[in-house]
Amino acid sequence: MVNHGGLYIECQDLFKIYKREELEVVGLRGLDLEVLRGEFLAIVGSSGSGKSTLLNILAGLDKPSAGRVQVGERDLLEMSERERSTYRRREVGFLWQATSRNLLSYLSVRDNVELPMAIAGVPGVSRKERAFHLLSMIGLADKPDRYPDQLSGGEQQRVAICVAMANSPPLLLADEPTGELDTASADDVFQALRAMCVSEKVTVIAVTHYPGVARFVHRMAHIRDGRIAAETVMEPSYRRAGEVVQREYVVVDRAGRLQLPQESMDKLGLDRRARIEVQPDGGALIQSPEKRE
Repeated sequence: MVNHGGLYIECQDLFKIYKREELEVVGLRGLDLEVLRGEFLAIVGSSGSGKSTLLNILAGLDKPSAGRVQVGERDLLEMSERERSTYRRREVGFLWQATSRNLLSYLSVRDNVELPMAIAGVPGVSRKERAFHLLSMIGLADKPDRYPDQLSGGEQQRVAICVAMANSPPLLLADEPTGELDTASADDVFQALRAMCVSEKVTVIAVTHYPGVARFVHRMAHIRDGRIAAETVMEPSYRRAGEVVQREYVVVDRAGRLQLPQESMDKLGLDRRARIEVQPDGGALIQSPEKRE
């Protein structure tokens, strides 16, 4: 379960339209999403579904075309470019897929982690203490003097998490952080992200295709055609102490729209229309209009 302090991110009817010459490409189509403070959320979906578009908007790297997106006290749609720059620098840590984008090859592990703090004017002693604390948390406190090319890909990404968290941002975003890693290394990276979420009380959102991510996150949001179509929530099973089960829910947005998974539509025989009957016990029956009891 999430140990949180209330709602932190709220997206309402979010649209992003890209104009390329005479064509318009819709990246997000009225997306709704809420994220709790201190939550670890994975965003999953096929290529082109809008995952990276959403992440870039939350990072302040891109601006939505319409709708509302609130992160903490900030309205990202209304921010000026200067405010957007300050937001990215002070409130967002970002982890890229390519390890070469996260670390400077000519700096040691320790210096890479200390660099954001040095730029922010943090005193030397405090920088060293913070760097040691972060590296200890992800199991690399014994390699502060190594350079990135002396580390494995998984170790580089774990150091990159420390770099992103150096100045204690309240939001940590990761774009396919394990896309270049094997399964064991991917598990280590997501375990490190989970540790940061719990220990640093940071909100973590990761866009990923990694099938094993469910074991590390609080919730998965499935994005399809620019909207959140379903959510998988990790809930206590109540059968055994500490056991967690995955429950998938179809998401109903504020306009009453929902997207049923294709396999569910096939089983129900749904095409363009459906009959919905509210049951006496509060449940609902969804049928193809051709089917009758």
